[in-house]
Amino acid sequence: MPVLVGVALGVALLPATPAFAHNSLTGSNPVNGAKVATAPAKVELRFLAKLDPERTKITVVGPDNVPAAGGAPAFSGSRVSVPFSPGAAGLYIVGYQLPSNDGHPVKGEVRFTLTTGTAAAPPSVTPTAGTTPTPSSSPAPASPSTTPVAAAGTDDTGRGWLWAAGGLVLLAVLAAGLFLRRRRSARP
Repeated sequence: MPVLVGVALGVALLPATPAFAHNSLTGSNPVNGAKVATAPAKVELRFLAKLDPERTKITVVGPDNVPAAGGAPAFSGSRVSVPFSPGAAGLYIVGYQLPSNDGHPVKGEVRFTLTTGTAAAPPSVTPTAGTTPTPSSSPAPASPSTTPVAAAGTDDTGRGWLWAAGGLVLLAVLAAGLFLRRRRSARP
């Protein structure tokens, strides 16, 4: 029985690691849902785990699906930034697709609104590495299969502490049962 309690305690105290989870967005700049008056020079996405530049795709589109990526994405560990080339005021969508540690694709988007802007420029037809421009002459949905991502800190990646707390409660119940059993058997 002490071995069982030791194993349960060890499992309960193991930290939740992102290696067993899908890589997920932890934050962005601008934040999801933000309304910004001044266009940022770049858009940044932060993830749980390191990104693979060869297999990560980032798109930035503005009003009327006009591409707004001003160059190739720059990767740094679990962060990626894309130069931002704003056009008209309106909704901008930063779409992403990346592989997770278990091979499943992770897709999502961050949306922000630029409250001031310039006239929309004609889109570039030359794709840059990791981006997929969509010409404005044939608008297509920005990311029809993506799911909007909640603001940083609201995804399910922080639930590891719940598992640890549940394991500790289970251990406390097992220890109390063991204590009561030994106490009863020690009585004459």
